[in-house]
Amino acid sequence: MSDSPLIAIVDDDEMVGEATAALIKALGLVVRTFTSAEAFLGSDCVLQTSCLIADVQMPGTDGLQLHRKLIKAGNRVPVILITAFPDERVRKRALESGAICYLNKPFDPTVLTNCIRSAIGPLRGDSGP
Repeated sequence: MSDSPLIAIVDDDEMVGEATAALIKALGLVVRTFTSAEAFLGSDCVLQTSCLIADVQMPGTDGLQLHRKLIKAGNRVPVILITAFPDERVRKRALESGAICYLNKPFDPTVLTNCIRSAIGPLRGDSGP
């Protein structure tokens, strides 16, 4: 078992999930991908997840609903929401509900990396502020 934080990605677009996972693995982190909120919630990863990256718009439970379900269950995992359909009202609701970042697809890998740092702290190889 790794001492590295677990980053979970929930996105119904498998290509986005795989590309995001590749970036996170390059940072030296452990990553698991899920194509639905239901798959993530039914997994053994929920309590071990150090940061959750979730798509805002998905069939079934969307990213905002997933975030609310986790909060209601007492799980305050840091959440980064991503979307291909930017909407300022949704962004505002997401940030007010406690999401640490709200990114529009395609997002800059450096911005996502900074969001992950905000969630879990310095990454392997970071030399300081």
